[in-house]
Amino acid sequence: MIPRYSRPDMVAIWSPETKFRIWYEIEAHACDAQAALGVIPKANAEAVWKARDVEFDVARIDEIEAVTKHDVIAFLTHLAEIIGNDEARFVHQGMTSSDVLDTCFNVQLVRAADILIEDVKGLLAALKRRALEHKDTNRIGRSHGIHAEPTTMGLTFARFYAEMDRNLNRLKKARMEIATGAISGAVGTFANIDPAVEEHVCAKLGLEIEPISTQVIPRDRHAAFFAALGVVASSIENIATEIRHMQRTEVLEAEEFFSKGQKGSSAMPHKRNPVLTENLTGLARLVRMTVVPAMENVALWHERDISHSSVERNIGPDATITLDFALARLTTVIDKLVIYPDNMIANMNKFRGLVMSQRVLLALTQAGVSREDAYRLVQRNAMKVWEEGKDFKTELLGDADVCAALSAEEIEEKFDIGYHTKHVDTIFSRVFKD
Repeated sequence: MIPRYSRPDMVAIWSPETKFRIWYEIEAHACDAQAALGVIPKANAEAVWKARDVEFDVARIDEIEAVTKHDVIAFLTHLAEIIGNDEARFVHQGMTSSDVLDTCFNVQLVRAADILIEDVKGLLAALKRRALEHKDTNRIGRSHGIHAEPTTMGLTFARFYAEMDRNLNRLKKARMEIATGAISGAVGTFANIDPAVEEHVCAKLGLEIEPISTQVIPRDRHAAFFAALGVVASSIENIATEIRHMQRTEVLEAEEFFSKGQKGSSAMPHKRNPVLTENLTGLARLVRMTVVPAMENVALWHERDISHSSVERNIGPDATITLDFALARLTTVIDKLVIYPDNMIANMNKFRGLVMSQRVLLALTQAGVSREDAYRLVQRNAMKVWEEGKDFKTELLGDADVCAALSAEEIEEKFDIGYHTKHVDTIFSRVFKD
């Protein structure tokens, strides 16, 4: 990803230096295991560790690869230059390139998942804080973009919290599923390498052994990993879309923090645009874009081909770097989001009590009016609000048919906003489990 949408810790995971360091550790640990089995001399295994503190020369490896047209061979050649050809002659003994590439890729994905998990935890903390802050801040709930019934801003934050909490579990599961390694040799049969080598290397790298690999680790694991990232990205967009709606001039129930010196438009000095949440919507698309290629990587020819390789070299860094940035940006947006409770009340009252129609409908049915008749009575008064700008409660009080079933006091009571928020505590206890 471009630096504009990148954070250094995640970028570092995907640097050539990090990749070659992981390759080296795989090869060195494999040599230790081979020596313990008596397959190679112990002195040769120990010699490999001479490169423990060496900075691998990325330019030199690229130079060798330009000739060999093979990245793993280029790395092994450079390693031999560092520790000596004779000392390096048992490196990669019985292994194939995928043992290094796949195991390394999974190590990188695990490290990326660890960062993403912490990102989500930070976002959850911000959402919980704002939910508690606005637990009783009334606002109108909308369906189809149209006023429905009252809710609270706290419930809005709480439902986003619950969604992101599910995403935290998805990321943890994705991390677990991707945390496998394979050192099984050509076509995965261990013909030229003992399974004990795989066990040793995986233990050293914090991975589980892949129960059965071909010449590659099965790509259904990676498909599930990137699918989880795609769901998290969609949840980011879900939150961003709600904020963008709330910041519309006609709504203005909340807006992104507008810092001193910030400018919203090169042409119109008055503008304060939801640029961060619009940006998050776009970033979510980029992350989801990686899901389908990851799914398509599952089907490989026989025991191995490399149709997945070019895909993963792109989507691995792109998806994780982008999602890391997006989660951090959304956390900042939530932390600093400016809420306008007075505007929320004004919007709720814009249609003069219309949003209480269901309470009146139910009260009529409980008073003995058939549901069809009750609906007709309420709707005919509601339409006067929509079409003529009337006051809903006033119209109900002037409707003889309604008043025949309900007293003025009973009608008045149906406009109590507290009725709609009486179970907020119950919902909060379910979400936050406090």
